[in-house]
Amino acid sequence: MLRKREVLVVEDELELAQLVELHLQDAGCNVTLAHDGPSGLSLARSRAFDCVILDLRLPGMDGLDLCQQLRREPRYTPILMLTARSSEGDRILGLEVGADDYMTKPFSVRELVARVKAIFRQVDALACQPTENQENHVIQVGDLSICPAKRHAALGAKSLQLTAKEFDLLLHFARHPGRVYSRADLLDEVWGYGFAGYEHTVNSHINRLRSKIEENPARPQHVLTVWGVGYKFQEAALS
Repeated sequence: MLRKREVLVVEDELELAQLVELHLQDAGCNVTLAHDGPSGLSLARSRAFDCVILDLRLPGMDGLDLCQQLRREPRYTPILMLTARSSEGDRILGLEVGADDYMTKPFSVRELVARVKAIFRQVDALACQPTENQENHVIQVGDLSICPAKRHAALGAKSLQLTAKEFDLLLHFARHPGRVYSRADLLDEVWGYGFAGYEHTVNSHINRLRSKIEENPARPQHVLTVWGVGYKFQEAALS
């Protein structure tokens, strides 16, 4: 029998929190609710969760601060951030502090459940990927090195501080150099869902990734734009 997934929902809108709880329970999850930042942080530290759904605006401690606190913990927990703010700057800020994904209110609860399931699939896939033979395998492209088993990337001697989703995106590109992906392709293959209208999620992550791996993000050498189509990773020999 498969164990139930443990999800922590930190949301101060009581009705919304209960609605999310109901739908996640229907999807086979155990759900714990918190309605302010400090209690959410305390619960997140108290035991292992498979996912944290985190509102941006919370009493006591806002979602950005809470997210930063969780990213300092030794145990990595996927975070899906909820926000009533829709500007690109706010979305990027959430990703920068370590959120794996975000949704802007109002949102479809059905879509939220689909995204949470996608997170579970990705975590399961990553847990199955590394083998003893693959442990030291490194993808090397110019001065950029990526170790899938250790989920570590470096630019020359500099270790890159990537969020989980940024690393997933970089690794997906590097494993398929030269292949062109539309934003919808990337949503489906990296995020695990293909909802129309969320291509801006891809754009935000591409921009953040370029700011970290490119010497000049305005003239990228690794993640290239294919105008009118999408993106591709530079073709280079893999080691």
